[in-house]
Amino acid sequence: MTDGQPVVLAERLGKRYRRGWALRDCSLRVPAGRMVGLVGPNGAGKSTFLGLLTGLLRPGAGRVEVCGTEPSGRHPDPRISFLSQGKPLYPQFTVEDQLRFGRSANPTWDQAHAEEFLARGHVPAGARIGTLSGGQRIWVALAVALGTRPRLVLLDEPLADLDPVARRSVLAALAQQRQRHGTTVVLSSHVLAELEEVCDHLLLFAAGRVRLAGDVRELLAGHSVLSGPRTGPIPVPARCVVDAAKTGHGTQLLVSPGPAALADPAWRHRPPTLTQLALGYLRSAHQEVAA
Repeated sequence: MTDGQPVVLAERLGKRYRRGWALRDCSLRVPAGRMVGLVGPNGAGKSTFLGLLTGLLRPGAGRVEVCGTEPSGRHPDPRISFLSQGKPLYPQFTVEDQLRFGRSANPTWDQAHAEEFLARGHVPAGARIGTLSGGQRIWVALAVALGTRPRLVLLDEPLADLDPVARRSVLAALAQQRQRHGTTVVLSSHVLAELEEVCDHLLLFAAGRVRLAGDVRELLAGHSVLSGPRTGPIPVPARCVVDAAKTGHGTQLLVSPGPAALADPAWRHRPPTLTQLALGYLRSAHQEVAA
């Protein structure tokens, strides 16, 4: 992979099952060294997308490149680590056994790096995997996933079983991994507020399509939240409105592009948060499908 080349490049990528398209017409680029939030409701196509990146699934349409090559799924790529929702570990192994297995199976294994993650999670090396708490198993799974020093880490809902304190600790460790080693981390999660603290790139899927993709700062700068009266004309063209909602105080609009100024003093505008931006596009996609 050369400098400036995206770590993920998808062009009209799609995957179809008997029941229909799980992912369709997916075109996006993910720059290297980013912390990527992959968000969307259940059934949006997120897990299918991750499966296509690993080569575990084959495209039904389009193409995808990961670290400069098309994933084949025939041989493990040491540049890519994938942690699925099931967090595959051997319950009869001790933690030390699990790392030993990782070392024997991966020529790029870094034992010290893997042990660093165990230490952050306060996981005893002699304990059997099956006796560990859900939070401790997360740290072991991350130690295995990151012990190969991959360029790209794909994490499918890894935080679902964790309490808020543990989630923050894991997110901080992943952010540090990105900062120290330039690792690209793609994190699928429903916890939008926590992703907002660490992610600098967003991929938003809904109904099997990419609805929003890009640098978080640029996406936020290109949108505004407008607040105004419940009735009456809106102060921007209808084509600019991504989402509209009635609140207890009036009307709230998510618009793009965001206006530089508003002529109507009854309306105010402010930048959206990442959570507001994501929810606005998700509601818009839901309404589109329902229609």
